Amino acid sequence: MLILVLLSISSVEGQGGGGGGVIDVVAKFGAKADEKTDLSKPLLDAWKEACASTSPSKIVIPKGIYFLSTATLDGPCKAPIELQVQGTVKAPADPGAFKEPKWITFNRIENFKLSGGGVFDGQGTTAYKREGCKGHDYCGSLPINLRFDFLTNAMIQDITTKDSKQFQANVLGCENITFEHFTVSAPDESPNTDGIHIGRSDGVNVLNSEIKTGDDCVSIGDGSKNLVINGVTCGPGHGISIGSLGLFKNEEPVDGVTVKNCTMTNTSNGVRIKTWPGAEPGTCSNIHFEDITVTNVSSPIIIDQKYCPWNKCKINEESKVKLSNISFKNIHGTSARPEAVKIICSATLPCENVELADIEITHSGPTGPAVSQCSNVKPKVSGKQNPAACSAPIPAKPTPTA
Repeated sequence: MLILVLLSISSVEGQGGGGGGVIDVVAKFGAKADEKTDLSKPLLDAWKEACASTSPSKIVIPKGIYFLSTATLDGPCKAPIELQVQGTVKAPADPGAFKEPKWITFNRIENFKLSGGGVFDGQGTTAYKREGCKGHDYCGSLPINLRFDFLTNAMIQDITTKDSKQFQANVLGCENITFEHFTVSAPDESPNTDGIHIGRSDGVNVLNSEIKTGDDCVSIGDGSKNLVINGVTCGPGHGISIGSLGLFKNEEPVDGVTVKNCTMTNTSNGVRIKTWPGAEPGTCSNIHFEDITVTNVSSPIIIDQKYCPWNKCKINEESKVKLSNISFKNIHGTSARPEAVKIICSATLPCENVELADIEITHSGPTGPAVSQCSNVKPKVSGKQNPAACSAPIPAKPTPTA
């Protein structure tokens, strides 16, 4: 259905009159690529026209560099819309310019495509140095570059987001949304700048994308179902993470996540599930990591049910999030630390049905060969296991993860 809808958008190019067709924000609404004239009104005017059209529309932001203060593009709309960004759109550099933690929001739209090879530049480098950002207290109020809220049947293709002040892209309450050839670019010292954060969404695909950032390349929150992450290159960053889970009341289950054909380079983690000790109950099941290449990754394979950054929990408590049906298959490469495999589960709710198959990870540092640590789990093991599965003791104070 989505492919047919998006093809129907391109079929109206060149048509005019009666609504629909191609809407150029420069030619029709006077947008200026001068890096100072606000794009907000021309874009919103173009969106209003497209949204009211009963036939498919394409909004074009031509090549050039534009300044955009903020924009929320609301649906529902009467027909499919494609926003084709060919130029670079820049945010205000000053974090104080934002009253809410968002820059550009796409909200309650059905049959939507964002494309064009363009760039959304959050100009976040000054925000990264702000007081309190490292502890995440200040960072939480900073704007997210791209918010996708409650979209149905959407394609985000050939788009770059860079230097967001907080998350690069946030997906909430969406159904059937695909990111393809999506590029994220931010320095490794940029705090809380997750590449794509997904929550309470069903049917999200992240395909053939390159993510360089200072936090998780992809982070998966509660209520995420039927996710596929395939062909992602990640690094720098914190890897591909499910969680953290179990911090808030009434979290919804995570069910059905497949991560495959991905490459992690110089990241702090590879593939990870993290839950808070104590805190709130929840479930996370049917999670599969397969065909992953790791190069100089600090913690290539990790389940961490004692995740406790910033000393904000009682570490002697046990997680109440139940983990089950999890597999790690054909994961190979090099580890920056000896702990190549670390599966630390809850004593109260031990992990169930965990599988390790064909693991080949080496560590060549001065601290010895790679090791595999397990707690409160009895994984099913098959194929090659280097390091030998669950063969190393867990230290009294495990190495914390970012």
